[in-house]
Amino acid sequence: MSFSDPQAVARYAEGPVRQVPGFHALQQMTALLLAERVPSDGHVLVLGAGGGLELKVFAEAQAGWQFAGVDPSAEMLKLAEATLGPLASRVALHEGYIDTAPMGPFDGATCLLTMHFLTAEERAHTLAQLWRRLKPGAPLVLAHHSFPQSADEKLHWLRRYAAFAVASGISASNAENAIAAISSKLPLLGPEQELALMQAAGFESIELFYAAFTFKGWVAYKPG
Repeated sequence: MSFSDPQAVARYAEGPVRQVPGFHALQQMTALLLAERVPSDGHVLVLGAGGGLELKVFAEAQAGWQFAGVDPSAEMLKLAEATLGPLASRVALHEGYIDTAPMGPFDGATCLLTMHFLTAEERAHTLAQLWRRLKPGAPLVLAHHSFPQSADEKLHWLRRYAAFAVASGISASNAENAIAAISSKLPLLGPEQELALMQAAGFESIELFYAAFTFKGWVAYKPG
């Protein structure tokens, strides 16, 4: 992929739309949830920022916000810079994981479509480090794969995920391959486990705001 090629950026952007129900609405809702607490000149941490899709939405929604974007992939950070275009002047990009992120403190943070790649132990560490980097009262918005994990329920929900992908233009064979990959390679957790991890990290007033087949999204707050 050429990261200076707008068409290549556009092709990348098509992927999540076909796999994540309500993808654009998820980004818009995230921006609105942040705006409930983040001031007009606020500073927001975006963990898993590679590609830059949500960074662009947030930056366009709030002209006064500044951002720190963190991602382990240098190539995806290049793509984020290309996606952002002139908006990149308001974003500091950092290659790495949560421990690479500036300490802030930040007025809000997001982690979209990323946590499902982390084990429970890695999630607990990441959530604790996000908590450390937030100002009192600041929101954290999370969204990723999370659904019941008994064998029957897991297959039931993954088939719905695949059906959405096929209806959105992904081939049936690729959708089946995605089911196998998600089931075998991702350290998935059920919603109750997710809630427990957020509470253990110190977050409170946790609310489910997004539920779309295999995906769930929450907003949680550092105590004020």
